[in-house]
Amino acid sequence: MNSPERSARRALALGPGLALLGIALALVAFLSVTQGSRDIGFSEVVRALGGLGHDDAINTTITLQMRVPRTLLGILVGAALGVAGAVLQGVTRNPLADAGIMGINSGAAVLVVFAITVLGVRGVGVYVWFAFAGAIAATLLVYTIASFGREGATPVKLALAGAAVTACLGSVTTGVVMTNVDALNELRFWQVGSLAGRYTPILTGVAPFLLAGLIAALAMGRVLKGLALGDDLARGLGQRVPLTRAAAFGIVAVLAGAATAACGPIVFIGLVVPHLARFLCGPDYRWIIPYAMLLSPILLLLADVLGRVLAAPGELQVGVVLGVLGAPVFIAIVRYGRLSEV
Repeated sequence: MNSPERSARRALALGPGLALLGIALALVAFLSVTQGSRDIGFSEVVRALGGLGHDDAINTTITLQMRVPRTLLGILVGAALGVAGAVLQGVTRNPLADAGIMGINSGAAVLVVFAITVLGVRGVGVYVWFAFAGAIAATLLVYTIASFGREGATPVKLALAGAAVTACLGSVTTGVVMTNVDALNELRFWQVGSLAGRYTPILTGVAPFLLAGLIAALAMGRVLKGLALGDDLARGLGQRVPLTRAAAFGIVAVLAGAATAACGPIVFIGLVVPHLARFLCGPDYRWIIPYAMLLSPILLLLADVLGRVLAAPGELQVGVVLGVLGAPVFIAIVRYGRLSEV
């Protein structure tokens, strides 16, 4: 069977899976808008979205100003973290690669602390941009350090550089917050990982970066498929490996940087979801990326809804819920899955 025929048969096999995940995401998004400490009926949501509700009605205000922006941000951030993890695991050929070990989270935290302690910035809506800049700068630093030497930024050097930068920046952050109560309180609110309090201004601010990064990642599926097979084979297929790896890191920096800046470091999404996607669709990154793009927001929104329902009238932050749920899932992947196959 020739390659076009194989591709067509694979699309027929995997395409319905994407459609089912799309339906599941729509259902979870509906739950995110309607469920919480205050339940809102479907008819009330429709009236609010259609502009038929009263401007002063509590349910209309909650729907339009709180839950819809929160749900949309959850979809974008979840998709960004899952895709960033998939790209990073493919480009480094490291099954444990995610934003946390590549310096992105610690770079964001350092500039958040700098903004709080030196510039006197308060509120996540302001220091989100410092977090974004810190995440981008840390990613560039990791790649620059790994690029030294004749072989350039190999997967092993990228992992080692990421670990070194993460440890260094993490120590700086800890040293500052231990001597500054204001910085500790503000950083603790951001660092837990949450969709709460992230409303329309933050959504509209980071959405262009997240959408651009997701589109670029989808376009890189074919070259990532070759790169995941090894540098020598990728060169044999005509790829310019250093350029491809640099472009992939740039995409990861934008996706994970913007997502982390907006919602704080959310654990397990970028680590676990690529393995789930690989289990469902195989090793082809042309399918792994779209599968991860749908699986991740489903998982993130489910955890967010669960945190709101279980702790009503308060809520558990989504980072806490994912930490509890993600650990056994990852253990199951290690026990029964194929962790080494990236």
